[in-house]
Amino acid sequence: MSASPILITGGAQRLGRHCAERLRDDGHPVIISYRREREELEALRARGIVTLPADFSSEAGIMDFLERLKAETSSLRAIVHNASDWAPDSRGDDAGANFERLFRVHMLAPYLINLHGQELLEACSEPQRDIVHLTDYVVQKGSRKHAAYAATKAGLDNLTLSFAAMFAPSIQVNAIAPAMIMLNQGDDEAYAEKARAKSAMEMIPGPGVIYQSLRYLLDNRFVTGITLPVDGGRHLR
Repeated sequence: MSASPILITGGAQRLGRHCAERLRDDGHPVIISYRREREELEALRARGIVTLPADFSSEAGIMDFLERLKAETSSLRAIVHNASDWAPDSRGDDAGANFERLFRVHMLAPYLINLHGQELLEACSEPQRDIVHLTDYVVQKGSRKHAAYAATKAGLDNLTLSFAAMFAPSIQVNAIAPAMIMLNQGDDEAYAEKARAKSAMEMIPGPGVIYQSLRYLLDNRFVTGITLPVDGGRHLR
């Protein structure tokens, strides 16, 4: 019997791509969702990673993705909710639309995917099945410029508790809350120095620490309903 795949939403770049590639290296079948076609997807496909386009900015787009996911696989070993939109707040006429889009990407998509994906997870023959939400350190303190982002990530963090209680004991549901993990293209050394100074560890560790955290959750049969901080000790500053 072939192994059940692991789904990573938003898996075409940055943290999602790194985790998809590492899981594939470790022998796991992987499915990713992606928002738009990009050059990196060809490299992922060449490695045997299944790529499914998805528009999580509308309920119809989410449900369309779920239909195609179920056509692709009859079971899942894990769901990793990594899809995210780092959109700043707007004070214009689009402020409400901006919040609603972030709500759908960060909360409604995971909510619906978890509900409809439960049967795929329970169809997995392996002894452990997981859902992992990627939230954010900012949930703990809010944000002056990304209030909608912080609020909807906080909602995702709370969904961790609800789904952990709802799906226990057959499915474990946890979250990872990163702070600054990797730089964006174009970030200069001055920005990097400022970012490093925010944490007690004084470093920008790279995506490997997220994969280590994900592996811990995927490999531990006795952890559910927790949020694992991966922030370098930001609360100590």
